[in-house]
Amino acid sequence: MSSPTNSIPYGVQILQKISNKYPRLTRIVDRENLYKYSVLILTFITYAAYHASRKPISVVKIVLYQNCSDVTTPAPINNTDPDWCNWEPFNAEHHNALFGTLDSAFLFSYGIAMFFSGIIAERVNIRIFLTIGMLLSGTACSMFGLAHYYNIHSMWYFIGVQIFGGICQTTGWPGVVTAMGNWFGKGNRGFIFGIWNSHTSIGNIIGTLLASLYVESNWGLSFIVPGIFIITSGIINYLFLVVHPSDINSDSHLNEKVQNGHKALERNGIRRQSPHRDYNVPEENEILKGSSEEKKPSTSPQEVSIPLGDISSKELSLLPSNKDEVKEKTEGSPILSHLNGSPKKAVGFIGAIKIPGVIEFSMCLFFAKLVSYTFLYWLPNYIKYSSTYSPSQSADLSTLFDVGGIFGGIAAGIFSDMFGKSACTCAVMLFLAIPSLYAYNLLSSVSLIVNIALLVVAGGLVNGPYALITTAVSAELGTHSSLKGNSKALSTVTSIIDGTGSIGAAVGPLLAAYISDLFDWTSVFYMLMGSNVLAILLLTRLVKRELQNVD
Repeated sequence: MSSPTNSIPYGVQILQKISNKYPRLTRIVDRENLYKYSVLILTFITYAAYHASRKPISVVKIVLYQNCSDVTTPAPINNTDPDWCNWEPFNAEHHNALFGTLDSAFLFSYGIAMFFSGIIAERVNIRIFLTIGMLLSGTACSMFGLAHYYNIHSMWYFIGVQIFGGICQTTGWPGVVTAMGNWFGKGNRGFIFGIWNSHTSIGNIIGTLLASLYVESNWGLSFIVPGIFIITSGIINYLFLVVHPSDINSDSHLNEKVQNGHKALERNGIRRQSPHRDYNVPEENEILKGSSEEKKPSTSPQEVSIPLGDISSKELSLLPSNKDEVKEKTEGSPILSHLNGSPKKAVGFIGAIKIPGVIEFSMCLFFAKLVSYTFLYWLPNYIKYSSTYSPSQSADLSTLFDVGGIFGGIAAGIFSDMFGKSACTCAVMLFLAIPSLYAYNLLSSVSLIVNIALLVVAGGLVNGPYALITTAVSAELGTHSSLKGNSKALSTVTSIIDGTGSIGAAVGPLLAAYISDLFDWTSVFYMLMGSNVLAILLLTRLVKRELQNVD
């Protein structure tokens, strides 16, 4: 049998050994809170890295096809070819359609695979699941950039890389939301998740800035550097991410108390109780086999007790840390957590979509992500088209949309907490986003200041509902009262909601590509405003229900 300490990430084990040598540190630092907020930080970095690796394509589009007459010709190049500066096969007349195909290859594969990823995530070791996904995502991102070095011009190569990357990226969202849901309760969840969800915008900003550093000199590095960033983050996760409180082998979680000849397990000084069943140490547990004959049932069905014996606090960590399940995930065990047994059966796809609100919020997210991802993939290109800015300047300016998204996500979380009405919060922000999109298309070219102000406002109103639905709403629906305490639905619900939204995210950039080719960018903005109207209509029933509950 694997050592109980193997349930803790290797990096955390090393830190624990260091802290044990300096006991004064453990008196100053609340170890449980330390783990809790380390999860907040690590999952934040994790999803920021995921988004950073998605962003380069939107920046590099600007140089894969551009007006070569505006580009300074390097000395060795014969500029008689009007397309000398463009990268084949993207030098075709309908280049936007080709870029749209690339975006859709990534996003459709992401959206479809997401429905399966959440189901898998419920049944595996989340930390290893995330680590593998991040290593593969970084590889996929770097493979796109390697085309620059190996002079690859095959459209099928680029499509294959995008599909591979889309599938790998689905490991991120179910993993980080599950880890956060395990550690953070419902109190102020909207505010906490609102701040935490800024990782999406921060990741977009990081990815844009990294890509813009190399876009005009060596666009291959625009992909390779973000790829290295997510690979490095994956290794850090493997070493330090504690996915569930019961994974911690710490005296702060299990304390011994001698009472009536027995040791009663307590948490925070209060005896653990279970109204449903009596936990005793299983005979097959090798640590306690030697004293299995001494085991006797508890005199009270409400108490969790074990016999006296030479049992260390590390051994006690194998006992249930809550009344619902025994966790025995170890580094030495397979990635499939169900091999260790789980008393709670994971909720299936059909059961998850029956949860009240899952379908409505999923379809609302379809249209909300359609708008958000159209900006994600096409905003630098639109700024370049509608202004005189250089490719790198257009990319840098586009980050202000994500700056607005940070404030929008936090504001949505605060309003949701204050009024307890997530659907109303989303509907109001989606409604206000409509005139902001119209104003940006009409007035963005007036001046740089106007462009910046409108970008920030539009970013906040577009990304606020998207952030709220994918975080606090998903977490709440994944622990809905209709589940009767079964916590094995969070990843599945999250994957259904985000998977549906991701299909919308795939449709948006593709429509934008074809509409801009066939018509103009104003028509694209009308399409985005229409999407917001449909999102509001889908929330109507939930909004009515929330308003009827007003005291």
